[in-house]
Parts: sequence; structure tokens; C-alpha cells
Amino acid sequence: MYIPKQFKVNDVEEIREFVQQNSFATLITTKKGKPIATHLPMQLIKEEDNYFITGHMAYGNPQWRTFLDSADTLVLFQGPHAYISSSWYEQENVPTWNYQAVHVYGKAAILPKEELIKDLTLLLEKYEGNRKNPVLWETLSPSLLEKELKGIVGFKIQVEEIQAAYKMSQNRNATDYRNIVNHLQLEENPTSKQMAIQMDKRLNNH
Repeated sequence: MYIPKQFKVNDVEEIREFVQQNSFATLITTKKGKPIATHLPMQLIKEEDNYFITGHMAYGNPQWRTFLDSADTLVLFQGPHAYISSSWYEQENVPTWNYQAVHVYGKAAILPKEELIKDLTLLLEKYEGNRKNPVLWETLSPSLLEKELKGIVGFKIQVEEIQAAYKMSQNRNATDYRNIVNHLQLEENPTSKQMAIQMDKRLNNH
């Protein structure tokens, strides 16, 4: 991913938090030289000094078989993005687009059943834990779980490289930056409002 220096993010914990909050990602591999992709919820976990991306897909999805032939994978995580009008600047310029994105490269392997169950348990706790009537691994019937397990394939990607870009008008002066945030807050597009929140947060953290 092309990342100008001022937009590059290196803090691993900041990236980890971003992935946790934007965990519906795109998994890309190749089959006979052709890129193929699947959109999935995934998790970034740490085991000792190593990071892994975990997830699962339908058994009927042929992409998991590419793990057996060529384990090279690319996972794309995307946060809010927004059109930035140059009419919001003090000086004449051209429009642009703000965004947050993380690319993760690594090697993929199939999860054994025991590890898949552990990963599914954590996934349910993440998305169901705070609900009034949570659907958790231990609350589902064993017969249903056994049936569903036969229909999915779990995977684990050992992270080899992470590239993170937060293009959020860091190259603009303070007045332009505040004007951009104010205008984004007034936009009807919900992702524009989300970008305003992230830009405001960044300003307060710096």
C-alpha cells in the first residue's frame, strides 16, 4: 500500500485497536494467478510474541483451498472514509479523500477443530457478551454446534507484515483541519460523521 510518511501509522497497539473496531475485513488470496476475495469478520490475536488473524468461512467457499496451495494472504481492514472538499480550505486547492486502512500480510493455515471452537467462542463473546439475551457457545445446543461446525472451515494467518494508513488531513494547517472537522459533522453521510469523530479524537490526542 502506498503510504506517504505523514499518514503512516506504526503503533502496533493503536493498529490492534483499529482492527478490533473494524473487524469486518476482506481476505485476498490467489488461485491460478487470479486474485479472489471473501468478506468476513476476523480477529487479531497475540500469542506470546506473534500476532495472528483468525476467522472462518463456509466449507463450500473454494477460497480456503488456496491455503493448501499458496498460503500467501492479504487482509484489508477499512475504517471510516470521507470526501474532503477543497472549498473548506483557506487557500485554493483540489479536493481529496480521507480514510483509514490497514493491510495485513501473512501465511494462512487451516485451524484444527479444537482451535476453531476456541476462536468461535471468543467471537461470540465479543459480539454477544453485552446483549440482553446473549447467544454464546455454551448456551447453544451441542447437536446444532456439531452440525454447524461441519459447514465451516477455520483459518489462522501468522502476521508477517502490517501496513497502516490514516489519511486524516495531517498535511493541512490547524485552521483548515478544524474547518474540515466542522464540515464533516454537518454532512448527511454517516461515514463522514465518523471521520469527523476520528479526526477530532486525533486532534485531542495530540
